[in-house]
Amino acid sequence: MWQQAWQAGNRDLLIDRLKDDANNDWDIVIAGGGITGAGIAREAARRGQKVLLVERQDFAWGTSSRSSKMVHGGLRYIAAGDIKTTMHSVSERERLMNEAPGLVDQMSYLMAHYKGVFPGPFIFNTLLRIYDFFAGKKYRKFHRLENFEYLSPLVNEENLIGGTQFADAVTDDSRLVIRVLREAQKDGADVINYVGIKSLLKDGDKVIGAVLENAETGETYNIKSKVVINATGAWADELRGEVSDEKNIRPARGSHVIVPSWRLPVGSAFTAMHPDDKRPIFIFPWEGRTVIGTTDLDNNGIDNKETSMTREELEYLLKVANFQFPKAELVEKDIISSWAGVRPLVSSGALNPSKEKRDHSVWNDNGLVTVSGGKLTTFRLIALDVLQAASEYLPGFNAKDSGADIFTKSKPKNGLFAKLPGYLKKRLQGHYGMDGDALLEQAHDKELDVIPGAQAMWAELRWSARNEAVMHLDDLLLRRTRIGLLVEKGGLIFEERIKQICCEELNWTDAKWLQELTRYQGIWNKYYSIPA
Repeated sequence: MWQQAWQAGNRDLLIDRLKDDANNDWDIVIAGGGITGAGIAREAARRGQKVLLVERQDFAWGTSSRSSKMVHGGLRYIAAGDIKTTMHSVSERERLMNEAPGLVDQMSYLMAHYKGVFPGPFIFNTLLRIYDFFAGKKYRKFHRLENFEYLSPLVNEENLIGGTQFADAVTDDSRLVIRVLREAQKDGADVINYVGIKSLLKDGDKVIGAVLENAETGETYNIKSKVVINATGAWADELRGEVSDEKNIRPARGSHVIVPSWRLPVGSAFTAMHPDDKRPIFIFPWEGRTVIGTTDLDNNGIDNKETSMTREELEYLLKVANFQFPKAELVEKDIISSWAGVRPLVSSGALNPSKEKRDHSVWNDNGLVTVSGGKLTTFRLIALDVLQAASEYLPGFNAKDSGADIFTKSKPKNGLFAKLPGYLKKRLQGHYGMDGDALLEQAHDKELDVIPGAQAMWAELRWSARNEAVMHLDDLLLRRTRIGLLVEKGGLIFEERIKQICCEELNWTDAKWLQELTRYQGIWNKYYSIPA
């Protein structure tokens, strides 16, 4: 059964497939287990292709677990005159909200308007009219000063003339990746983490496969493929460098901090213009906490390691938060965690990363198809563009948009589901889809309780440990669930309970737990805490 592939102890089932020379010819091999690679795998597998996706780290390890969590409709594209991209983004945003409520949900946004500060109400609402037209709904509403202050009571009132309310969406980015990968698995794709492409196999100049390397053991496996798709995002130039001298990727770092919601209570995503450089910064509620971000800086020297925010970025984000909400008086000790992600921008030579377009690009290099850039929101359309390029190597393949749903519709039938409060029902369906019933069945006593400081249930940790290809503690706490971001000390205030689940479900000994704990603490302290 397709569900077995990720179950604890079953990794060898996938490894054996890679070792089996007799059956090691694939239609499509995808490098990269972020949202772009997941979307490609999902669309290729549903069209009957024999698909293998490999990720040299963990699924969603890179940009796709460290985004700003927003499913944008592309408002900034309107201002740049790119109406087509805006139309596609809005359409995909609406699709995701309709298909995956509880995972991709509408978020109210607020933009404060100040006397003499761009953009003013007239210009901003003109852009929003186009935005709403593409959505087929009116989300925008202008609030005069007296009403706007009720919506955001801590807002900076100096020269405030009112504000505009509109809508976009918010998600758990790494959970979105897992759900899309599960759909790909259901349709026959093989998907494995901690296995990456070491080099390409070629016949002359033609790419005919790849040499894979198991990051856990160092073993290598030669596999054949009609086409190799490079969906490694910010690292795309690395693999493409085997067939092309072009360097097109401009890695840009975006950093965020999380603070308790009681320290900065916001009911909507607030767009704040930074007092120094006038860049828009978002301050928004997420998973019961408040997030502040993002920066936009060149991230030179990218390698196969995580990235972290700098002291300068920390001070930059605190400054804008206190400028927009001076009564909050946020300080460094309020911060629960931080994260920094690397955006794979396609370079145009713009002066700074903020001026680069967010469109995706596809390059076809004689059997290697590379994609980079683009938005989380449009991952489905990006996948179709990539598969259209790959169709050159796939006789009879049709990459046209069928309009089919991304996610399989399902509703848990387990009696425990009816006993959950409404918000947990919605979360369970959105975050786990087809796996909802099995998650409830595997829950132990009192594991349908919510983890303090987070919005996940204890049962989610158990489910993920048992069924979602968890290899390391950071996989579980930083990506399958977001406990490591939301709960103090990276979630380790609940060390004993987490240890119990991991030892039971992953068959970890005390020695193995200590090894994983040490690894996790090192990662969290270096990349997710307050920078030194």
